[in-house]
Amino acid sequence: MKSFDLKGTARNIAERSSEQSRALKEIRRSGGVPCVLYGGKENVHFTVTNEALRNLVYTPNIYVVNLSVDGKEVKAIMQDVQFHPVKDTILHVDFLEVIDGKPIVIEVPVQMEGLAEGVKAGGKLTLQMRKLKVKALYDKVPERLIVNVSHLGLGKTVKVGELSYEGLELLNAKDNVVCVVKLTRAARGLAAAAQGKK
Repeated sequence: MKSFDLKGTARNIAERSSEQSRALKEIRRSGGVPCVLYGGKENVHFTVTNEALRNLVYTPNIYVVNLSVDGKEVKAIMQDVQFHPVKDTILHVDFLEVIDGKPIVIEVPVQMEGLAEGVKAGGKLTLQMRKLKVKALYDKVPERLIVNVSHLGLGKTVKVGELSYEGLELLNAKDNVVCVVKLTRAARGLAAAAQGKK
C-alpha cells in the first residue's frame, strides 16, 4: 500500500450542538474539512484543507496515511467520506488509526488479468464488483486484488468464494459475483451456427 502525508490542525468540540454546527459551517466556509480519527486511546477531532485531501479522496488508489495533527504523528486509513449531495464537495472524513499487529478492514480495488475464453467466443467480460472488502494487517494489504479470468467461458462467473489471497480475509458474501462473461447477440449467433453445423 502506498503512503500519503497529511497535516491537520486539532479542533475543539463545542458542548452545545448549535455551537458545534456553527463551528463546522465556518470550517467548511473557509476551505477546511472537519475530520475525526478513531481507533486510538481517544478520538481526535481535527481539520485539514480541502486541497490537501483532493489526491487522497479522488483516486482509485488506497493509501496508508501518515497523519500529523499539531505535530503528533500516527498512521491511519481513510474509513469514510461524506460528500455534499449537490455540490459533491467533501463535508467530512473519518480516519481509523492503524496499530501494528491489529488487523484493519478496507476496500481494495479489483483488477482483472488475462483474456477470457468466453471473450474469444464473442462474449463480453464485465466487472461486477470494483472493490472487495478485506481484513488484514495494514502492511499485508495489496494495492490491487488480481483476478485471473483466462479460464472463464461464456456465461461463466468468478464468485468471491472462489478467490483467496495470502494474509487476507475476504469479507464480502461468498456467492457475490465479482466478474462474468455475458452472452452477447454475436456470441449466441456463433453458438447457434456451430450447433447448426453438427
